[in-house]
Amino acid sequence: MLRTSIASITTKRTMITAHAVLYTQHGEPKDVLFTQKYEIDDDNLDSNSILVKTIASPINPSDINQIQGVYPSKPEKTLNYQTSEPAAPCGNEGLFKVIKIGSQVQNFQPGDWVIPSQVNFGTWRTHALGNSKDFIKISNKLTINQGATISVNPLTAYLMLTHYIKLNPQDWFIQNGGTSAVGKYAIQIGKLLGVNSISVIRDRPNLEEVKETLKTLGATKVITEEENNSKEFGSNIKQWVKETNGDIKLALNCVGGKSSSGIARKLGPNGLMLTYGGMSMQPVTIPTSLYIFKNFTSAGFWVTELLKNNKELKTKTLNQIIDWYEKGELKDAPSKDLEYDGNEELSKVYIEGIADKSGKQLVNYK
Repeated sequence: MLRTSIASITTKRTMITAHAVLYTQHGEPKDVLFTQKYEIDDDNLDSNSILVKTIASPINPSDINQIQGVYPSKPEKTLNYQTSEPAAPCGNEGLFKVIKIGSQVQNFQPGDWVIPSQVNFGTWRTHALGNSKDFIKISNKLTINQGATISVNPLTAYLMLTHYIKLNPQDWFIQNGGTSAVGKYAIQIGKLLGVNSISVIRDRPNLEEVKETLKTLGATKVITEEENNSKEFGSNIKQWVKETNGDIKLALNCVGGKSSSGIARKLGPNGLMLTYGGMSMQPVTIPTSLYIFKNFTSAGFWVTELLKNNKELKTKTLNQIIDWYEKGELKDAPSKDLEYDGNEELSKVYIEGIADKSGKQLVNYK
C-alpha cells in the first residue's frame, strides 16, 4: 500500500484592491482625472488603523475647483496610492462604513457610519485607510444622502445663523440665493430656531410655485431680486419687521453684485453681512453710508476654515443637524443618484457627473 504524504498547501492571500480618482496636474476634470488601483493589506492593519468602504460621495463645486487648481484649499500630492508620480485624491465630502479596525482602536466598530473629520481626505474612492483622528462617527439612521452631504451645506447654514450673532425670536435675517441648497437649509433652520427670514430669489415663470415651496419649508417672506432692489418696496419690509418688534440683524450673501447691496441695505443698525459665495461673479459693493451711519459689518464665511482646527465645534454642529434629521424636522437637499458597480472606470462616473448640470450629483457605491 502506498502512503501519500500530505504536502502543505500555501494559499495566496488576496488583498483589497481599492480604486481612487486622482490627478497629477491641475486642469479640467475630463482632461486630468484618472482611476488608480492600489492594494490595501487588510489582514495586517496597524493597531490604530481604521479601514472603511465608501457608501456614497457627492460632487461639490469646491471639488471641481480643487481639480482645476483655483480653490484655496487643496489636497497634498503623494505616492500613497502607488502611482509613479505624486498624485492628489479628489472629493471632500462622503459617507463611509467601517469594515475593519486595528487592535488599539476603541471608539469605532465595524459597521459604524463615518465621515471625514477634515477636508482633502479624498472621498472619490472605493476604500480608505485612516485612524481615529480622520473620522467622525455619525448615526446610521440617516439616509445615505443625508449622511454623504452633511458636512458642507447644512453646517454652513447653521453656523452662519448661530456662530456670530444672537438672533432672538422677534429678529430677522435676509438672504439671497433662497433656492440654493444652503438657502433652503437656512430657511428651515431659521424656523427651527424661531427667527424670521426674508429670502430673495430670481424672477421666473413659476415664481408663485417656488415661493410656496420655500414658505412650506418655513420661509417667513419670499421676495424677488426686483423687489430687493426697489426703494419703494422697502417700506413693505420695514412694516414686516415693525410688526415683530425686531430687527434685521443678519444678511447671508452668496450672489454678490446688486443683490448683495440690496440685502445689505435692509439691515438695521450694527447689522452683519456674511458672504459665502459669489454666483453672479460680480464684486460685493456696499454704500459707504451703511458703514458710517449704521455701523455695518461685512465679513466672509468659509466653513472649511472655521472648522479646520475645531473638531469640537464640528461635532457639536453635526449632532444638532443629525438630531433634526432623525426627528424629521429638517429636510435634506435632494441629489441626483449615480451608481458605481465596478463595471466601468470610477473616474468616468465622476466625469459624467461633473458634466451633468441638472443638480447635485451623488455617486452611490454598490
